[in-house]
Amino acid sequence: MDWELVRQQLESIWNRKVTISRRPWEEWSRAAAKRGSGAVTAVLPKSAVLKGSTEFLIGKDGSEATVLTIDSDGLSDAERQLVELMLDSGKTQEKKAGGAVSEEERKAGLACDWLRQQQELGLTHAEMPDSLVSQLSLYSIKIPLLLYGDSTTSRRVQYSELKKLLESFFDAEITLIPLTDKEWVILAPEKILSMGSGDERDSEEGESLEDQLAAVGYGLHEMLENEWVGECHLAVHYPMMPGKSLYAAVQQLKETILLGRTYHVGSNMHLPWMLQLEKLIHLIPESEKAGFLERVLKRLDVALDAEMLTTLDQFFQLDCNVSETAKKLYIHRNTLLYRLDKFKQETELDVRTFNDAVLVKIAMLLYKVTKRK
Repeated sequence: MDWELVRQQLESIWNRKVTISRRPWEEWSRAAAKRGSGAVTAVLPKSAVLKGSTEFLIGKDGSEATVLTIDSDGLSDAERQLVELMLDSGKTQEKKAGGAVSEEERKAGLACDWLRQQQELGLTHAEMPDSLVSQLSLYSIKIPLLLYGDSTTSRRVQYSELKKLLESFFDAEITLIPLTDKEWVILAPEKILSMGSGDERDSEEGESLEDQLAAVGYGLHEMLENEWVGECHLAVHYPMMPGKSLYAAVQQLKETILLGRTYHVGSNMHLPWMLQLEKLIHLIPESEKAGFLERVLKRLDVALDAEMLTTLDQFFQLDCNVSETAKKLYIHRNTLLYRLDKFKQETELDVRTFNDAVLVKIAMLLYKVTKRK
C-alpha cells in the first residue's frame, strides 16, 4: 500500500494537514488503548485522539508504531470508521504482496538488517558473517554505489522493478540491498568498469580508476533521472570485497552524499575523491567556521554575489586557467580579469596565486553553507 498517496488523498479531502510519523510502540499502544472510556480496553483500537489530533495505526515495526495523523480531533465516528476501513484494506493488500516477496529480496533484507545492527552498535568497521556472504554470493570484488531517491513522487519503488532496471543498464547481475524506502545499496561486478569501451585494455591504460568509476556513475545517474522516479542522488565507491568491507563502504557512501548535498547544492552525482577538502572542513566547529570567514572575507555579501560565485566556481574547476574559464563562461578574457581584479580589491585576495586561491576555495564552501542557514 502506498501510504504517501493515501496521506495526500486524505489531506486533499479534508483540507487539513495529514502526516505520517513514527512513535514508540509502547507509548502509542498505551495511549490508544485508553480511547473513549479512559480505561485500557481488551482490543487495541485502530485509531485514537491524542493531543488534539486523530491518529490511525498503519503498522508496527519492531518497537515503533507508524501512524497517520490528521490535524484535528473533530472527525465524526462515520469518518473515522471509513478511514479505518480503508487502512485495513491497504494492510490486507500489503500482506498479500508480502507473501510474494522473492527469495532474492528476502536475502537482501537480511543484509539490510545486518548493516542496521552494526550501525546501532556504533561500529566503524565490521566483517559480514560467512553465512550472509554465502547467501548473497558476495565472494568476488564488487563496485558499491549508494542511490538516494530524493523525489516527492507518491509512487513507491518496487524492489524487483528497480533491480531489473539496474541489471538492464549494467548488462550484468547485481546485488540490490534496500536500506530505507529511499536508500539503496547497489553492488555491481567489477567488469562494469569496461562499460562503453570497445577495448578493455585500452580503456584501462587511458583512464584512471577514478575516471572509470565516475563515467559509470554519471551514466547510471542520467538513466535513473530519465527512467526511474525522477530526481535522485548517487555516490560511487572504490572496488572492494563485500565480506570484508561492505559496512565501511556503505558508511563512506552515506558520508559522501551528505557532503555533496551540503557543499554542492544542485549537484546530484557525488564522488568521494572529489570531496576530500569538504570532508576536512565539515569537522570544524561552527564557531571556528564563522571566525574563519570573518578573517578571510570581511565583505562577504559584497564580494561573493551570484555572478562572482559562478565565476570563481568555474575558475577553480578549470584549475585557475583564465582562458579556459572565460570560454566556459562565454565572456571575454579581459572581462574575467576585471572580475578577478575587482574581487582582489574588495577582499585583498588574489585567486591567481596559490595561497589565496586555497583560502578563497575553503571560504566559498563555508560561505555557501552558512548563508543557507
